[in-house]
Amino acid sequence: MELYDIGDIRKFRSTNCNFNFNRVTGYTEVWGRTEEENPDYLPYGPMIADIEITTSCGGPKGIPCPFCYKGNTKNGKNMSLETFKQVFHKLPKTVTQIAFGADADLSSNPDVFDIMHYCRNNDYNYVVPNVTVADVNTELAEKLSAVCGAVAVSRYADKGICYDSVNKLTDQGMKQVNIHMMLSEETFDQAVETIFDIRNDKRLGKLNAIVFLSLKTKGRGKHFHKLSEEKFSRIIYLCMMFGVRYGFDSCSANKFLKAVEILPNYKELEQMAEPCESTLFSTYIDVEGKFYPCSFCENVEGWEDGLDVVNCTDFLKDIWLCEKTFKFREKLLSCGRNCPIYNV
Repeated sequence: MELYDIGDIRKFRSTNCNFNFNRVTGYTEVWGRTEEENPDYLPYGPMIADIEITTSCGGPKGIPCPFCYKGNTKNGKNMSLETFKQVFHKLPKTVTQIAFGADADLSSNPDVFDIMHYCRNNDYNYVVPNVTVADVNTELAEKLSAVCGAVAVSRYADKGICYDSVNKLTDQGMKQVNIHMMLSEETFDQAVETIFDIRNDKRLGKLNAIVFLSLKTKGRGKHFHKLSEEKFSRIIYLCMMFGVRYGFDSCSANKFLKAVEILPNYKELEQMAEPCESTLFSTYIDVEGKFYPCSFCENVEGWEDGLDVVNCTDFLKDIWLCEKTFKFREKLLSCGRNCPIYNV
C-alpha cells in the first residue's frame, strides 16, 4: 500500500481499498478495486478517529443535556496530553480526521488546545482536529478558528445559545460550522423550527449545514423516543424544499436512503450517504485510551471492557484486526451496516 500527501490532499492506494481526502473541505472519496466497487472496510486502519478527551460536562450555561447518551456530569475524567500522545502515535497514518468528544464550553480539560495543536504539529501524522461544542464565547471562538477544521454546535432547548455560538464562530471566518440536531419525537418541533431559522435568522447566515443525529436510547437518552420514518422524511424534504444545506450521522444513512429512494437523483444522493462505519473506517477511543467500535458501544453486551490502545504493541494486530473487533465488523456487515445494537 502507498500513502502520500499532495498539497491538501491525502491519497491512499492499495489493491482492495483506496481513498482521497481533502484536509480543507473534508471531502472524501473511497473506492475498491475499481471506482465502481465499494470496499467493506479498510484493513490498514481507520480513516476517522473519535477520541473522548473528557467525561466532565455540566452542559451549556450549567444545564445538563437532557438526552446525553453518556450521562455526563461535572464529576468526570480528563485525558491528559501525554495519554493523547500515546494514543495518537499508536494509530496508523490512515487516520485523516479526529473528532474530539468534549464538554459544552471546552472548560473541563486544561489540555484541550494543547491536544488539538499537537494534531497539527508533530513529526508523525498531520491531522486537522474537529470538535462538537454547545456554548461558545468570543475568546473560545478565536481559539477554535485557529486550530479546528470544523466545529459543530449542538442545538438544545435554548436556541439562542446555539445560534449565538454559530455566529461567533463564523465571524472568525470559519467555513465549516454546523449545527448538530438530535432527532426524536420530543425534538421534532425544534428541528423544524431550526430549519426555518436557518433561512431567516441573520446569526445563521454563514452556517455550513445542519447535521441530524439519530437518537440512541442510552444514558439520559433512554427517556426519549425514536422519530418516526414519516417525520424523518419530512425533515429531509423540508431541507430540500427550502434549500437548507443538511447532513446526518452515519447512523441515519440507511433511513435517509429510504426517504429519498423515489427521487430521480437517488444514485447521486446514494454516493453521499455512508452507513455505519464503526470498525470499517472509523474507531472510537475513550478518555482512558480504550478502543470501542463506537462511543455508543461502551458497556454494552460484548463490550463491557474496551481494548487497551495505550499499552498495545501493534494497533492493527492487537486492536483493528483482532478477533473481538472482527466479530463486531462481521455482524455489522451481515445486517447491511444498520446498527446492531440500537433501534435507530
